Amino acid sequence: MILRLTLAALYFFFAAVQLNDPDPLAWMLLYGTTGVLFVVTNFRPLPPLLLQLGLVIILGWMLSLLPDFIHWVKMGMPTIVGTMKAEAPHVELTREFLGLLLAGLGWLFLWRRAPRPTY
Repeated sequence: MILRLTLAALYFFFAAVQLNDPDPLAWMLLYGTTGVLFVVTNFRPLPPLLLQLGLVIILGWMLSLLPDFIHWVKMGMPTIVGTMKAEAPHVELTREFLGLLLAGLGWLFLWRRAPRPTY
């Protein structure tokens, strides 16, 4: 319970700092939803299918950014944290890919711990 609430607080923090992002709504929804799911799973289980659907959406979004992430790696992984303003396209796209990875890891954590139906 403490771990889930701590992770919920972390994802709520991630959502809050998106206010100064060029596209805050999608990220606030993603991180905020992830935080809410961590809170909800303290009180009731979620259907694994719901979590799988979320994972598919996140993975699809990540795949759309994968070429940009690979390009950043091939560039020698130049800093993406030197300034908070994304002055080059690879900075914002790489940050978005890594943000999706963070959200995806949260959803994967929840899915792995979701009760499985018995047949």
